[in-house]
Amino acid sequence: MADLDLNFVRSQFPAFAEPSLAGQAFFENAGGSYTCAPVINRLTRFYHQRKVQPYGPYEASRIAGDEMDAARSGLAAWLGVEVDELSFGPSTTQNTYVLAQAFRQFLSPGEAIVVTDQDHEANSGPWRRLAEDGIDIREWKMNPETGELKLEALEALLDEDVRLVCFPHCSNVVGQVNPVSDITAIAHAAGAFVCVDGVSYAPHGLPNVETLGPDIYLFSAYKTYGPHQGIMVVRRALADLLPNQGHFFNGDVRYKRFTPAGPDHAQVAACTGMVEYFESLAAHHGAGALDQGQRAGLVHDLMRAHEVALMRPVLDWIKAKNNLRLLGPVDPVERAPTLALALEDPPTDIAAALADCGIMAGASDFYAVRALRALGIDPDRGVLRISFTHYTSPDEINHLLNALEDVL
Repeated sequence: MADLDLNFVRSQFPAFAEPSLAGQAFFENAGGSYTCAPVINRLTRFYHQRKVQPYGPYEASRIAGDEMDAARSGLAAWLGVEVDELSFGPSTTQNTYVLAQAFRQFLSPGEAIVVTDQDHEANSGPWRRLAEDGIDIREWKMNPETGELKLEALEALLDEDVRLVCFPHCSNVVGQVNPVSDITAIAHAAGAFVCVDGVSYAPHGLPNVETLGPDIYLFSAYKTYGPHQGIMVVRRALADLLPNQGHFFNGDVRYKRFTPAGPDHAQVAACTGMVEYFESLAAHHGAGALDQGQRAGLVHDLMRAHEVALMRPVLDWIKAKNNLRLLGPVDPVERAPTLALALEDPPTDIAAALADCGIMAGASDFYAVRALRALGIDPDRGVLRISFTHYTSPDEINHLLNALEDVL
């Protein structure tokens, strides 16, 4: 596999040519990534030429609907799922709340859902609220020192009452990449469905959901180089069991069953630009003639290899400091480049000082309040989070390390 062509990658993102951002290095990608040019171009074109009610008989309307359909089919193919298994919604949080309401009607009192304390609140709170209806909520707890979710701890929670297991592909503060296929196999063997929050993983390479095996996979387009949409895969076997949450007359359309609000037409259509960007990466790196799954796999691996290489010097620098606590693994292969640091100094002060050095990073609880508490960290104090992606350069990593050295 060839190395990622970083010059080509960065040429696809207008932010890197924006004068107002010159000299600043973006390290808060876990909160939202830069948007690629194909998405921006499609969004602009839609507002200029297609901003009408879609799926009508006139030309502008027909094209608007076609572009929305192309986004769904393109992303579904890239994720290895059927077109009617993919839905768009205003956010992953909203999508999860709607799914939770479907499960509220589907489950009976005494049946159980497993959640973790490693999650962003979006994949924890909606499920926990079902306890109000008599659903047994069981918490899969992290190791309080390492933040790891142990498989044996999950197995101890499973029995015939468990109907759903919810966990993150990757925590937005711990950063560990969880073994989705292994966890899914264990849950399925126990008779439970699986819901995976992929928000913090998908920016580092869209997964093949068919291969991983979960019944639900959720992520956010705005963290994956696209517009502010939540993207949700619900596999057919589960979608057909859950009660319809949309208009009654849309109940026979799978991708409308769990999106009761009308989608943002322009943003859905612009999501095709995400696929165009990924396809351009595949073609540029010599994979244009491969089949869809092979192209997707190659792009995923290119992104991950580049990010792992970038993480090594940062993790080495962190390991050499005795006044920092890194949450999650120290091995870059085991984690995403989302590095949360517990500090002696107030993290918000450090983030402000880094901003003066041209480093854009964040300090907060990042909606992972339960995770921070489980790791013995005061959420009100929060952590400093440094997060990057495949478009980050080695020069930006050096900029970051020099700024951290100066500030800390």
